[in-house]
Amino acid sequence: MGPFSFPTLPAAKWLGFVTAIWVQATCGNNYTFSNYSDALKSLMALTQLQLNNLSVAKDVGKAFGLLSGLASDRLPTSAILIIGSLEGLIGYGVQWLVVSEKIHPLPYWQMCIFLCMGGNSTTWMNTAVLVTCMRNFPKNRGPVSGILKGYVGLSTAIFTDICTALFSSKPSAFLLILAIVPAVICLTAVLFLHENQPASGPVEDRQETEFFHIFNVLAIAVAVYLLVFDITGNHGHVLSLYFAVGLIFLLALPLAVPLYVVLFKSKSNSDIEQPSREPLLAPQKSSTEKQEIVTAIVKVEDAERNRKPLIGEEHTVVQMLQTYDFWILFASFLCGVGTGMCVMNNMGQMGLALGFNDASIFVSLMSIWGFFGRIVSGLLSEYYMWKCGTPRPVWNAASQILMALGYIIMAMALPGSLHIGSILVGICYGVRLTITVPVASELFGVKYYGLLYNILILNLPLGSFLFSGLLAGYLYDAQATISVDGSNTCVGAHCYFLVFVIMAVACMLGFGLDILLAVRTKNIYSKSKVEKKFIGETEDSTSTKS
Repeated sequence: MGPFSFPTLPAAKWLGFVTAIWVQATCGNNYTFSNYSDALKSLMALTQLQLNNLSVAKDVGKAFGLLSGLASDRLPTSAILIIGSLEGLIGYGVQWLVVSEKIHPLPYWQMCIFLCMGGNSTTWMNTAVLVTCMRNFPKNRGPVSGILKGYVGLSTAIFTDICTALFSSKPSAFLLILAIVPAVICLTAVLFLHENQPASGPVEDRQETEFFHIFNVLAIAVAVYLLVFDITGNHGHVLSLYFAVGLIFLLALPLAVPLYVVLFKSKSNSDIEQPSREPLLAPQKSSTEKQEIVTAIVKVEDAERNRKPLIGEEHTVVQMLQTYDFWILFASFLCGVGTGMCVMNNMGQMGLALGFNDASIFVSLMSIWGFFGRIVSGLLSEYYMWKCGTPRPVWNAASQILMALGYIIMAMALPGSLHIGSILVGICYGVRLTITVPVASELFGVKYYGLLYNILILNLPLGSFLFSGLLAGYLYDAQATISVDGSNTCVGAHCYFLVFVIMAVACMLGFGLDILLAVRTKNIYSKSKVEKKFIGETEDSTSTKS
């Protein structure tokens, strides 16, 4: 528990969750590279391959997320948030100085370092938020993951639309927002986000479920609000100001939940004195019996310690890395998020290749529809897991099919292809990120979840390097025309055709891996269905007796 936490507040857990939402709503800055990549390309006279390698450097920052994973078991949540906020302030602050021409462009290798710092900052924020909330709400991992990851998806649209509304999509203003706003939000979360006791009874479980429904509704309202702003075209300055004020109001609305808990919290059953059911004089055991019991317990503990954990039990990191299931999950995750990162990093150039001077609409579409993918997949996977015992990896498999379809549509380069493809890829990328979070905790436990999560997201820099840095960079430069200043440009459907086809094939490979994982883990999710049924029957019998 951090030094700035307030455990005595009755609504502390929910206030912490609200600040976690705010952190997530501001830490999707890794997905906004397309909004200012053209400015960097022109200022530094880069080729497309060099620009893509800059985006890879940004994503390589996530590889150092292993440090935040290790720190999550040793440092309080507040310290992890402070580290992330300072790193982001420096990383994006220097990029702002360059793009705003406050300083001369730095050498290429130095820019790589500062982009890497900006990318790494989000791993500290994500780790602090996800690890803490997964431990605070262990029985609602699907909704928690869906809501938090949903706001990460929306953060790109939030930043893009606010910058468009207030600063006319000016890249330097956009980077200044990326540097300052997340740091301020993280320092606010330091005060309230910490580990609390999870729900301890049916009444608290039911209340948690009801509150998560409210959070889902509020999140959907934010997404619809952003979507309406994007599809209604250009807006005047006054209307844009009203939009920004309305958005801030919607982001503040989740505070209604902890406020309700403070004002209308019913008296807990633990506050009412319960009659003792234990006998006043318990029979005493002899010293021989006590010794036999202690010996038996020691033997059981030794056997348990030497036993290799089964899937669904707590794993150490080494034990996890020794399982086939982890590597299947890792490889399928790479196929989904790696190709998605390629589209996000190259959306600016993809738009230019197809005749769009401003690609911000496609960035916003991916962000907003990615949110819907995150929210819906979190809710549906949780419902069908408890209702029918459906393995969560099935939803990842379905998203891979839809994502492959999105790449094929983009490759066709028909009118509206980039709009439809952006929506499909955004949805599926959101599903992929949301489903994988609870799957990892359900298969390998939450004891070392901070480190486990950051090992999985090594796929982001790895996928960015393979699909964006190598595949898209080399194939684009092979088609591009070199200009006088040394940069290059490609215009036409052929620029990314082969890239889209190869990524569609990768998604089909990911589909096969997800189906294999679903088959291997179906027994784990069948047990969840039986457990839920047993809890429901217990609650019914308890209410009948009372």
